[in-house]
Amino acid sequence: MTTPDHWTTIRGLVAWLDQQNGRSQQEITLRLLKLTEEAGEVAQAWIGTTGQNPRKGITHTTTDVADELVDVIVTASVALASLVTDPGAHLDTAVARIAARPRTP
Repeated sequence: MTTPDHWTTIRGLVAWLDQQNGRSQQEITLRLLKLTEEAGEVAQAWIGTTGQNPRKGITHTTTDVADELVDVIVTASVALASLVTDPGAHLDTAVARIAARPRTP
């Protein structure tokens, strides 16, 4: 079985969303807001992993947290691909810029 590359999958998701909802400024806003929702789910899963809420106890695993982080990555990728023509190149350029920053010990 061959797995499509990340950006092929993301482009497919963007095309599906565009077909369902269009790509108006409002739709892009909602795609950006979806990222905040997904980040909140990461926080909820981490709190559940630590058992920080004594009323609920331990409700999640680190695998749950990892799965929620993947949702954040995919959601961010969809938002990026909804804004720029070549999201892969944009990401590569941004990561290279970050890698070139000086680091202090």
